Amino acid sequence: MRWEDFRRSDNVEDVRGDSGGGGGGFSMPGGGLGIGTIIILGLIGWALGIDPRILIGGAEIFTGGPGQQIETQAPPAQRGTPTDQMGQFVAAVLGSTEDVWTDIFAANGQTYRVPRLRLYSGATSAGQCGMAQSAMGPFYCPPDRRVFLDTSFFRDMEQKFRACTGKQCQFAQAYVIAHEIGHHVQNLLGILPRAQQMQQAAGSRAQANNIQVRVELQADCLGGVWANQAQRKVNFLEPGDVEGALGIASAIGDDRLQRQAGGRVVPDSFTHGSSEQRVRWFKIGLESGKVSACDTFRTANL
Repeated sequence: MRWEDFRRSDNVEDVRGDSGGGGGGFSMPGGGLGIGTIIILGLIGWALGIDPRILIGGAEIFTGGPGQQIETQAPPAQRGTPTDQMGQFVAAVLGSTEDVWTDIFAANGQTYRVPRLRLYSGATSAGQCGMAQSAMGPFYCPPDRRVFLDTSFFRDMEQKFRACTGKQCQFAQAYVIAHEIGHHVQNLLGILPRAQQMQQAAGSRAQANNIQVRVELQADCLGGVWANQAQRKVNFLEPGDVEGALGIASAIGDDRLQRQAGGRVVPDSFTHGSSEQRVRWFKIGLESGKVSACDTFRTANL
């Protein structure tokens, strides 16, 4: 992946050197259910009867009851382009998403409002979404319009999920970022609020989970749309890149994670989609390059 040609975004907030995590109390993980903890927290939510309130990329936010404390804003952080290679990579991918989505929105007579991306290590305040912790995986916080990313997840992609190897992992990492930006696009288009309303009106937890799956698969597809349009702009893809992204999409499917957790596969409990679904919808976006191809809410065949 030739990411060096991408414009660097200055909307990165780098708090990786902070040790305190940004403060703020909470009674349950307010930063959401991350890719690395989908199964565990999903079972806890089922057992306690906790329903999703705010949809976030790569995850769900659950309310913890009256005792929960939630900060109204994420604390100030240094903004700009980091100087280390990983920070440069993240800023480059974010910059590319900004350029692509600005053009797509403009072509439809709309204005793309860019999000911020917070890089952190271990834990940090997630503003109105509580706390971000590395175990949650990357996620998007709709009220703050921020993506939270501990890049240790990228190491897990290669070592834990074994979804890619070496330089091939770079496009897979870019796919993860593009997926979270896909949630931001959904937020700007009003899809996340509507999905939340649909979940609250759902007659069962299985129906609410199905809505969440459609949200996540659409974000996968929108990530593919970014890759398609960015490729037209810069021609950045190299042999093996797409295979690496498809590998991570498959590795973080709900069915595969449930098997790895030693349990049986329960489709009604899925929140992100099966491996086959995640791969297929990413490919739909990648091959079509059209937002209109990503309507996961009107299809009966996910």
